[in-house]
Order: sequence, then structure tokens, then C-alpha cells
Amino acid sequence: MAQHRLTGATAFRSVLAVLLLSACGSADDTDASAGSSAEPRLAAHSGLSSYRSTRAHTETAAPVRLRIPSIDVDTGLEALGRAPDQSIEVPRQPSSAGWWAGGPRPGQVGPAVILGHVDSKTGPAVFFRLGELEAGDEVLVERADGTTARFLVTTLERYHKAEFPSELVYYPTVKPELRLVTCGGPFDSSTGHYRDNLVAFASQA
Repeated sequence: MAQHRLTGATAFRSVLAVLLLSACGSADDTDASAGSSAEPRLAAHSGLSSYRSTRAHTETAAPVRLRIPSIDVDTGLEALGRAPDQSIEVPRQPSSAGWWAGGPRPGQVGPAVILGHVDSKTGPAVFFRLGELEAGDEVLVERADGTTARFLVTTLERYHKAEFPSELVYYPTVKPELRLVTCGGPFDSSTGHYRDNLVAFASQA
């Protein structure tokens, strides 16, 4: 589907807004084109100490698996905390995704956020085909208690990292929503990072 910037991002700015400064990579197998020397980063999120969902995070079981049938994603989920620099940790392996454990869990009111690498030095990673998602595609998040949260993709957007809409990704919402985040756009060999971020927005079905 076409990728374009969402409008009205600045309308949600407040002290709870989270700034996202992104670069791509993975802990052991850097998220970059083959042969690159990218730093081990996928998405560094600053200012996270100011954001927390108003709902308790123990009301819903933790997510353990992500399935997106339309793009053949079937992966376990690791809980992501904060790195020493207070950014969000990134998934340790290119083949698996991770969820931001400091925010709402999938199925709770608010935006649950799942991160995944797009590729690595050895080939495609878990979110390599994220850009193929279309509105209406199903996203399933299995939880530790055996239940499954079902979401439907609403939009797929690409943003230059300097213009990442933190408010739209992290700002509290009135219903359960999901954001899937990876890298996209041109690869900058001079920095070892992708220029953009790709974000799939989904609402609970």
C-alpha cells in the first residue's frame, strides 16, 4: 500500500510525548545491509521516563508470540526494557521481535508497541516484509494466559527519523491499539543506518 505521512501529529504534543531517535541494528548481528558496519541499534527512544499508561499493566497477560499471516511472521516476543542510556532495548536476535514492556500490553487500552529488525548481515529479519502490510490485514498477539489479542492493520506509514511522530506511536489512546515498528527507506552506508522508520498502525478487532 502507499506510504505517506499522517497529518496532525503536532496536535497531540504534551509533556507525555516521547521523542524517538532511530538507528538500525541488532545486538549480535547488525541490522543493516550485508557488509555494513552499523551500530547495534534499531530504535533509541529518549524521554521515556515521562510516559506511562494510566492503566495498570498487570490486568492483561503478557504477550508471548506474534503472528501476521499475510506476511508469514510467526515469532516469539521478548520483553524490552531500557538500555543503560535509557533508550528502549532492541530485540537480541534479528529473527525475533520484542514488545515495550513499559507501555500497555496488547489488548489493554492504549498503544502497545512491538519492535523488530528489518534485516541483518546474513539476510532478512523478522520485519523484512512489514512494508507489504495492507489495511485490514490481521495481526495476532498470543498471551501468556492462552488468550489471543486480534488486531487489524489500519495504516502503514514511513517517516524520516528526524520527523518520527512520537505522539502518534506512544500517546495514550481510548481503545486498544498496536504499533509495529521497524526501519525503512534508503540505507545510508555512511552512517550504517536506514534513513526512515516504518510503522504499521492497527486497532483491536
